[in-house]
Amino acid sequence: MKNLTLVIMAAGMGSRFGGLKQIEPVGPNGEIIADYSVYDAIRAGFNKVIFIIRKEHLDYFKENICKKYDDKIKVEYAFQELDMIPSEVVLPVGREKMLGTGHALYCAKDLIDGNFVVINSDDFYGQDSYKIAVDFFANNTTDCLTVNYPFITTASKNGAVKRGVVFTDDDGYVVNNLECEIKEEKGKLIAKSLSNDEEFVIEETQDVTVNFFGFTHEFLNVLESEFDKFIHKPLGIKDEFLLPEVIREGIKNGKLKMLSKTSTSKWMGVTYKEDLPELKENIKKLIEKGEYPEKLW
Repeated sequence: MKNLTLVIMAAGMGSRFGGLKQIEPVGPNGEIIADYSVYDAIRAGFNKVIFIIRKEHLDYFKENICKKYDDKIKVEYAFQELDMIPSEVVLPVGREKMLGTGHALYCAKDLIDGNFVVINSDDFYGQDSYKIAVDFFANNTTDCLTVNYPFITTASKNGAVKRGVVFTDDDGYVVNNLECEIKEEKGKLIAKSLSNDEEFVIEETQDVTVNFFGFTHEFLNVLESEFDKFIHKPLGIKDEFLLPEVIREGIKNGKLKMLSKTSTSKWMGVTYKEDLPELKENIKKLIEKGEYPEKLW
């Protein structure tokens, strides 16, 4: 198989969660979610993992996280910081929030040398998702990939969530990926667009993205072009350069073709701190079923 890299975005703070949820233990031996992602990637056939982190967290990641498997897969680090922008750009005074998932990938672009998958560090995607990606890139040289889940499997019992609602054509290619806040109201699931506040009803089975995307190396040219446009426009204190928006724009102008696949694995995540006990219990069940060893490494 050709080289395939897993890019894990781990630089953001979890504001709704209330801390650095990327390093919250979820497994019986202190494993974090990213440990399971790397484990699934290795057994699916990935060759390299890139962690996008803050510089201040490098020593912690090296000693407490990646040391466990840096002899099993090539591990590299990219840094997402507010100063990772063109020298002529000045951000608004008081800006502290990171510039978004698209900027995170922009910060890692020089370490990527082939096909790659980019994921969130605080989402558990399951082994089928990584198998889908490996199979896709074994037979594809031009298109991109989104691995999705039925909305109901990504919902939180503890509040609204943000998801990308995926619309496809008859061949399974994405025609629109609309970032929405989704919540239940009067027995219906209401999706509210984050870009224009439009509201519409979705079904429990509606496919949504949770940032599991596969790209060829050429996508980075699209990313750089879009980031150049973003960073040189007047920016507010909270404006973000988001990967789903780059994808949507690329599809809209014909620069990208993205195939949509639905994973049979169970997605799990921790949007809110109250989600944590259920996640731990579900991982315990997967271990009991034999899908993961009790001690990963």
